[in-house]
Amino acid sequence: MRFGLVHRIMTDALAALGVLAVVNTASMSPWTTGLVIAGLALALAVPESWQSRPALRHLATIGPLTLFAVQGVRLLAGRPALDVAVEFAAILQIIRLATRRGAAHDQQIIVLALLHFVAGTVLGGGISYGLCFIGFLIVAPGALVLSHLRREVEGNYRQGARDRTGLPVDVPRILRSRRVVGRGFLATTCLLSVPIFLFTAALFILFPRVGLSLLLLNHRNGDRMIGFSDRVDLGEVGAIRDVPALALRFDVEDLPEPRPQKLTLRLRGTAFDKYDGRRWERTQSKTHLGGPKSNDVLAISRQPDGRDRKVSIELEPIEPTVVFLPPRTVALQLRTQQQAIVGESLELAKGPEGEVRYSGEGAHGLRYDAFVTTDREPIVEALPPADRPRYLELPPDTPARIADLAHEWADGQPTAYLKAKAIEEHLKHDFKYQLGSPSGGKPQPVDHFLFESKKGHCEFFSTAMAIMLRELGIPSRNVTGFVGGTYNRFGRYYAVRQGDAHSWVEAYLDDPVHGWVTFDPTPTSGAQPLQDTTGAWVYVRDLLEALSQRWNRYVIGYDLKTQVRIFEDLSKRYERLRADTGANRGVAEKVTRPSVLAGVLLVAALGGYVIWRRRRSPKAASTGAPPSPRVDPKLELATALYRTLELALATQGVPRPPSLPPLRHAEELAGRQHPLADTILALTNRYLEARFGGVQIDEDEQRDFERRVKEIRSYRVAPAAADSAP
Repeated sequence: MRFGLVHRIMTDALAALGVLAVVNTASMSPWTTGLVIAGLALALAVPESWQSRPALRHLATIGPLTLFAVQGVRLLAGRPALDVAVEFAAILQIIRLATRRGAAHDQQIIVLALLHFVAGTVLGGGISYGLCFIGFLIVAPGALVLSHLRREVEGNYRQGARDRTGLPVDVPRILRSRRVVGRGFLATTCLLSVPIFLFTAALFILFPRVGLSLLLLNHRNGDRMIGFSDRVDLGEVGAIRDVPALALRFDVEDLPEPRPQKLTLRLRGTAFDKYDGRRWERTQSKTHLGGPKSNDVLAISRQPDGRDRKVSIELEPIEPTVVFLPPRTVALQLRTQQQAIVGESLELAKGPEGEVRYSGEGAHGLRYDAFVTTDREPIVEALPPADRPRYLELPPDTPARIADLAHEWADGQPTAYLKAKAIEEHLKHDFKYQLGSPSGGKPQPVDHFLFESKKGHCEFFSTAMAIMLRELGIPSRNVTGFVGGTYNRFGRYYAVRQGDAHSWVEAYLDDPVHGWVTFDPTPTSGAQPLQDTTGAWVYVRDLLEALSQRWNRYVIGYDLKTQVRIFEDLSKRYERLRADTGANRGVAEKVTRPSVLAGVLLVAALGGYVIWRRRRSPKAASTGAPPSPRVDPKLELATALYRTLELALATQGVPRPPSLPPLRHAEELAGRQHPLADTILALTNRYLEARFGGVQIDEDEQRDFERRVKEIRSYRVAPAAADSAP
């Protein structure tokens, strides 16, 4: 493996990992991310021979200045300072990759890559950053060692250093050499990543976790998904059922094994009470519920008890920040998670229509437990008489035939519950579920859906039922949330995606044991999770999502409280071990105390360091140093003879450049038809045979070599030849 090629590959890999780490964690726009990745690919593809061209030299000087000016203007124009800084760092690395020349620039590339990983750490990257960081640990030792070696070689060349045979350092030959870097060298440098990783992990675990990244930047997460809004337009909703992005994870306590691959569980987000003929909106403003600390229990209807089943939920960042709750949730408990030290603390707010939201700039999604009661316990939310008209209001231009159809389907039923069930059954079985409904762009979308197209997505079904219930005098509202999830075998949780968004109906029944009751008129094909549960892609997807969950929980979510719990747990285990072994009694009790053991380890470490320093002292090094190796006299003779030839060539005005090998120099003189080319080529070949071929130079050959060198030194070029000579 060629030294120069391996060095370039490892440096390029380090730079690419750094750029990808910062791109994956920053809130860049898709266009900016695409341009950065394309620029990185082009910079890595620039041949090394091009990097000395004038155009790239000008780019190396003008590019960073132009980039600094452009980013400064964007900063003054109001762009976030963090986004501007991240883009500047990534593009600066691309410019340096495209215009580098020599080891000094390679070390600048390595420093920039290190800064990129620091920025990625501060931004709090996900699993993609973690993979880049592991690659950085593997590649960095080799890249640093090779960069140092190349800089030493080039530095010695600039200082006029010569090798052990007396010739100037031949940099191109060293870079082309296959003897400098071997498989053993690469394996050893890559294995250095193991102790580095262990040391980094120890610092991560032991160093006090105070949320520095969130403290320094308080950076709002840039990858929040847009799943819900404060209104629902029938002409725009529905395509979200195709989006596979992960929205939340949940796990239900005490599910039987084996677990079902799909679980239908309506996770309620928010509801809407006002319909204007095309869209749903809310008429109420939110009310404050409280600012709980982690592990505080918030009672929705009562405090939890042993009868309730717990549903654990991990919510990804979604706008707006709605807390999704399973049916019949009686209480909510937040779980410990990292928050910003400065800025808004995590708070919950209860809005209208039974909605719960969270706020706080430091919150990265939400982790909470929902306590769900059994069906036997009545949960009745009273509807005040003053609010009843809101849930019966209809648009003034509602077609009369919608009311006629509602009476046709429901008038034969004796109770409000059975009337609602009749409408639900007709919609569920007589109409077709379809994402791209032709009724969306019509002036009266629900009327067109019921009497013309008879197909649509869940919003058409729920809206149609809500309107028909209001025509019958039954208060109703439209509800949005998620319909369930698919099982992840690696993480042992159910994954809910944006494509699992759904809409259903809540009707208020004037019954002491009912209150608001859920109805879902959407056909079964559209009222369940749509994601596949088998196949190679599903296997890979579940594996990556499970890894991402563990990374977010145990790395990004690792905070001071978790750290304290770990130390407390270790302390308890150590005390239990002392009790089991009897070391907590008598003299052993004092010797095995944690403070005593820590002192012994500290003294041992200091003693080991002192011994190591003494062994490396100059006196020990001078007495135990091995004798310096001697140079073969035959090689010294060949080198000395060729040095006289170099002096003669300099006298004739054709010196050999230090970067040009001897044979190549002689061949170039022959190609230019220099008068002394044949003699120079013959002497050069004789030198190479003696130095590298093992051919000895006897006394006669030595005298002949010196004689011919004298002839070269004393040769005088004729005037005509001098004019034509290079």
